Amino acid sequence: MVSFETFLPTNNPVQRKNSGTMGYDVPEGVDIRGRYDPEFSKILTRDALQFVADLQREFRNHIKYAMECRREAKMRYNNGGLPGFDPATKYIREGEWVCAPVPAAVADRRVEITGPVERKMVINALNSGAKVFMADFEDALSPSWENLMRGHVNLRDAVNRTITFHDQARNKVYKLNDQTAKLFVRPRGWHLPEAHIFIDGEPATGCLVDFGLYFFHSYANFRKAQGQGFGPFFYLPKMEHSREARIWNNVFDRAEKWAGIEKGSIRATVLIETLPAVFQMNEILYELRDHSVGLNCGRWDYIFSYVKTFQGHPDRLLPDRVQVGMGQHFMRSYSDLLIHTCHKRGVHAMGGMAAQIPIRDDPAANEAALELVRKDKLREVKAGHDGTWAAHPGLIPACMEVFTNNMTNAPNQIHSMKHHDASVLIEEDLLQSPRGVRTMEGLRLNTRVGIQYLAAWLTGAGSVPLYNLMEDAATAEISRVQNWQWLKYGVELDGDGLGVKVNLDLFGRVVEEEMARIEREVGKEKFKKGMYKEACKLFTRQCTAPILDDFLTLDAYNNIVMYHPIGSSRL
Repeated sequence: MVSFETFLPTNNPVQRKNSGTMGYDVPEGVDIRGRYDPEFSKILTRDALQFVADLQREFRNHIKYAMECRREAKMRYNNGGLPGFDPATKYIREGEWVCAPVPAAVADRRVEITGPVERKMVINALNSGAKVFMADFEDALSPSWENLMRGHVNLRDAVNRTITFHDQARNKVYKLNDQTAKLFVRPRGWHLPEAHIFIDGEPATGCLVDFGLYFFHSYANFRKAQGQGFGPFFYLPKMEHSREARIWNNVFDRAEKWAGIEKGSIRATVLIETLPAVFQMNEILYELRDHSVGLNCGRWDYIFSYVKTFQGHPDRLLPDRVQVGMGQHFMRSYSDLLIHTCHKRGVHAMGGMAAQIPIRDDPAANEAALELVRKDKLREVKAGHDGTWAAHPGLIPACMEVFTNNMTNAPNQIHSMKHHDASVLIEEDLLQSPRGVRTMEGLRLNTRVGIQYLAAWLTGAGSVPLYNLMEDAATAEISRVQNWQWLKYGVELDGDGLGVKVNLDLFGRVVEEEMARIEREVGKEKFKKGMYKEACKLFTRQCTAPILDDFLTLDAYNNIVMYHPIGSSRL
């Protein structure tokens, strides 16, 4: 895992630019190294930065300990160990407790749309007809200084209902409808630093910056309007253990006390998107029981985590990623256990992402894609999920129709759904190796998608349409770790009759040929102006590294950090 020290100034190969003489007014111990902008300074006020710094100082040692525990668990798995249910917390799993009642403002979450905190996206998503919009500082956002700070401006304006956007190319002005989706915000994971803000000489924790700035500026107006006395609302990513949920719970308690609002006002849904976390779902809800509104099946990251967790297990090799769907036993077991756990504890069990995007120039292909979405959502609602995710507004009517037609008149299925008792599921159900074959086309697709996503990420886009799917960091991570796994163990491509084994020579040829294909598909001009060659170098290095990096974006992060000498001033 990349540590915070990677981003300290002595060894950080980031770019530096002169930003003039203006600087942010910062409290003691805080140093802003991002570009000064008058609009950003309204977000990065002295009081807001003091709030973030107080959170950082109170919780940084807890975060460092949690990250050290992750490293220790990784060593156990790499030495042959398996994740499983913790005997020490059996009393929590078997106890008769429930989470705080779900607020009326978010009782109905049948369809949620997700996307980055870009200004036009925020408006369109809030106006989309979905019940919830999850505004993303994480996998759908490339965390450049500009993207992050403009995102905070956009969310402040959205909560205040002053947000507008003038699309000059179309000469169209976008603004909020009277009725909008409920706003949830997803901060970054615990492992990601914010290298443009230093607190006491080290980079701030990215998620505390995301949470702190948004909460500081928006909690009061959010509670008056959207939250109906509750809120703000959050999605929490990438957790691996309930100790990480306990930190979030303490952050929420601290923020509520600072703001003088009732305990339990802040509510959050946790994404179960790592393999270790599936064994900790009761414990995670228990830690957040005053602040929880459920769990979500983050299924693409979950597949990525399966490979990462079992990187030292040659008996658990994945087939082509397109074959690793919810029909696989370990994926279906994960979904069933999540639903059972959430409903037993009185909160939402949210389904996974529909990543398809409309295919405007091919009606037949578009209808086929929509039919796949409908089948996936029908499976979710019949299994007991209370809602689902969509990546594009064009999917919302189809998703909404399936959930509405198959639910009772209740806003959710928390208390009404009768489903089989998933408590009979055992550890082996959740760990069973996926079945399928490996093909040359699978290797090629991984390489093509991974390079193109990373090229977009390096130029500021974290949510990228590729081959009629909306890709974010999760799908790029699957591509990377699967290539790495196949290379490490020299797997045989057994699904297309070729019988060749994956090795460095084969991979080198695939990379060269797929780069040529990318250039043909995007055009020479875009290819030349883009960062495809840089992305190829990064992606190839990650796939061929002797030791698997924990996250693609950590390695790539230095490429988008840009320091400006004049960032802070203490007035």
